[in-house]
Amino acid sequence: MSSPKLKTHFAPELHIPKATFSLDFYTNFGAHEIFCLRNDDGSVHVAEFELDGATFHVHETMGSALEPLSSGGVTTVIGLFVDDVEVVLQNAILAGAVLINPTTDHEYGYRQAMFRDPFGHFWQVQKKI
Repeated sequence: MSSPKLKTHFAPELHIPKATFSLDFYTNFGAHEIFCLRNDDGSVHVAEFELDGATFHVHETMGSALEPLSSGGVTTVIGLFVDDVEVVLQNAILAGAVLINPTTDHEYGYRQAMFRDPFGHFWQVQKKI
């Protein structure tokens, strides 16, 4: 029996400062940790998470990669399509995120909200309406 064909999908890699020891925000937000590889000092090297079927990685900075806190700005916005924007937004806030834009229905047919996670990454949760 052959394995099912994998569909093409994005798996963003979110960069975090070196010497980060806790990624609790992501599990408190509702993501499931698939694996976490740690450095000799116990800090995070790379971790893989799954959130309702969406895979993402959290990786310590390396080479010329930027992470939001030390770069002084947003390095990217992670767009996440969900069933209930407000529930996901509130879960993020309860887990430690900061509200950027409240849930709003837009004339272009999307319900969207935005938050910043503790590492400075901006997440836009959204649903077509």
